[in-house]
Amino acid sequence: MIKSIFYYLIFPGFLFSIIAGLMACWIDRKVSARIQWRVGPPWYQNFIDIIKLSGKETIIPQGATLTFLIVPYIGLLSLSLVTTILGVGILNPSEGFVGDLIVVVYLLMIPAAALIIGAFSSRNPLASVGASREMKLMLGYELPFILVIVAVIIKSNGAIRIGQIVAQQL
Repeated sequence: MIKSIFYYLIFPGFLFSIIAGLMACWIDRKVSARIQWRVGPPWYQNFIDIIKLSGKETIIPQGATLTFLIVPYIGLLSLSLVTTILGVGILNPSEGFVGDLIVVVYLLMIPAAALIIGAFSSRNPLASVGASREMKLMLGYELPFILVIVAVIIKSNGAIRIGQIVAQQL
C-alpha cells in the first residue's frame, strides 16, 4: 500500500512529473533565450509562475458547462499516470503489466482530447478555432507516433510491455 502510494504520488508519479516538467520547461526557455542572445529566466521562474497562477481567479465563460472545469484535471491525471507507468516500467521492469505500452499510448492522447473537449464546452467561438487547430495537430502527429511505437514493438520481437522493451535494449 505505502509502496504504491509512493509510486503514484512521489517518484515517478505526480510530484516528480511536475518538477521534471517545470525543469524541462526552464531548460527550453533558457536555450531559446541563448539562441536569441538573451540571458533567460532563473531556474525557479516556472515555480514562481505556478504559484502566481494558482492565486488567480478562475473565469468561467457564460454558457460553459461543468466539463469546462473538469477536463483539465483529467488531462493532468492521465499525464501523471503515464509518468508513473513509464517510470515503473523502466526502473523495475518486472512490475509492469501486459500491454502497458498500449495503455501509455492511449493515455498520451487524453490531454489533447481534454483540451479539445474543454474548448468546445466553453461555447466560445475563439476557443472553437483553437480546438479545431488542436484536432488538426492531433491528426498530424498521432499517426507518426503510432508508427514509431509499432517499429519499437517490431524491433523488440513483439513485446508490448515496457519492461520487456527495456530488457531488449540492455
